[in-house]
Amino acid sequence: MNQIHDLTAIELMERVRRRELSPVEVTEHYLGRIERHDRQLGAFITVTEDSARLQARNAEKRVLRDTPDELPPLLGIPVPVKDLEPLAGVRHTYGSAVYADRVADVDAEFVAELRKAGAVFPGKTNTPEFGSPCYTENDIASPARTPWDLARSAGGSSGGAAAAVAGGLAPVAQGGDGGGSIRIPASVCGIYGLKPTRGRITGAPLKPDLLGLSTAGPLSRTVSDAALLLDVMAVNQPGDYYTAPPLPEGETFLDHARREPGRLRIARFRAPALTGVEVHPDVVAGYDSATELLAGLGHEIEEIEPPFDESIAGDFLTVWAAMTIANPVPREQEARLRPINRWLREQARNTTVAGYLRATIRLQQQVRAALPKMLSYDAVLTPTLALPPVPVGHFDAEPEEEFRRMAHFTPFTSMFNVTGQPSVSVPLHWTDGGLPIGVMLSGRMGGEPTLLSLSAQLEAARPWLHRTPPIWTG
Repeated sequence: MNQIHDLTAIELMERVRRRELSPVEVTEHYLGRIERHDRQLGAFITVTEDSARLQARNAEKRVLRDTPDELPPLLGIPVPVKDLEPLAGVRHTYGSAVYADRVADVDAEFVAELRKAGAVFPGKTNTPEFGSPCYTENDIASPARTPWDLARSAGGSSGGAAAAVAGGLAPVAQGGDGGGSIRIPASVCGIYGLKPTRGRITGAPLKPDLLGLSTAGPLSRTVSDAALLLDVMAVNQPGDYYTAPPLPEGETFLDHARREPGRLRIARFRAPALTGVEVHPDVVAGYDSATELLAGLGHEIEEIEPPFDESIAGDFLTVWAAMTIANPVPREQEARLRPINRWLREQARNTTVAGYLRATIRLQQQVRAALPKMLSYDAVLTPTLALPPVPVGHFDAEPEEEFRRMAHFTPFTSMFNVTGQPSVSVPLHWTDGGLPIGVMLSGRMGGEPTLLSLSAQLEAARPWLHRTPPIWTG
């Protein structure tokens, strides 16, 4: 018989509705997994056992009282929340020692939607300070590690969320992506990660839209589970600067994950916009293998030149640095910040308003030049990362060198935050040494339905669900 953590979120949902599993059983199982394994994985900053058990008991009462048709979609399903997002009544640290004792007094709007959908919140997942780095190492929790090799990083900034899902500590998890922060850890943890279209999920009530680089999104073991979570989280609020085109009336993202995509026209490129970046041979092998699989499924594949040039990197740094000062930190507390954030905040202070505006203008000009090169295609294939999973501590260096190492690790992801296109990392390849390598597919604005259909086709052709790390059965 399968263990509870072997089941997908949809399978758990169906068994809860049929009263074959109780929400209390499910929650206790995952809390037990967290207690046994999180010391190794570093997936959680805060575990909320008492409130999760209360939510599970309340969910069980609903299961016994209501008909299956009356039950919300995630009733009794554990869904951890990344600690960059507020969960009312729970510690909200932003991964920073400065905020180690702060408690949120509101839910993020999409967290409120998860709550209404019946999700159980087992805790807040690990994230680097302010989500700035692409790896999850901070001063308040253990490093988040990929369960495929506990000496290696789980990536970031949703590293704790990805480690939790990949290690069987949660069936699905909420992540966030401002420069690759869902897709990076999905790749190094061997799971599926989806960055939605800009404006698909509100940042209300606390997070400003600004340039719209960052969005919440799902991390999961299956494409259908990601679609289910996206259906719940996709919400807008008055005052949002950006909104994505809604699905036609009566359609769901889960519907599209269950449909054949048809024959698609897919572009591909693997040359990074940054000069001097070497794409690792194992990454190239995964990328070429994905190309062969797509062609074998009948899709038309066409090589294109990279749509961005190297100047995007400097302008992205200007904007990224400016985002760090959105987190108010008193000057006398700044010494407690990690070196990379002290450096980024200094970069921001040394940038004039005119300099910031010029950077944002140039980024939009790059988008206007790049999108026409991609919009005739249904999807664009690239590597997710330039390297396989790297050791914990790989990025330790003086801040400028640290940022260079991060850029050379993640030269593909952030361009799709700049454009706002939906983008996924698909776990199609493992190295001979057993390390996961994701490939990235990016679609047109509002193109999550196509990406989900295509991803599900790839999942069916090369299943990855039962490929699990050693900790899975430990």
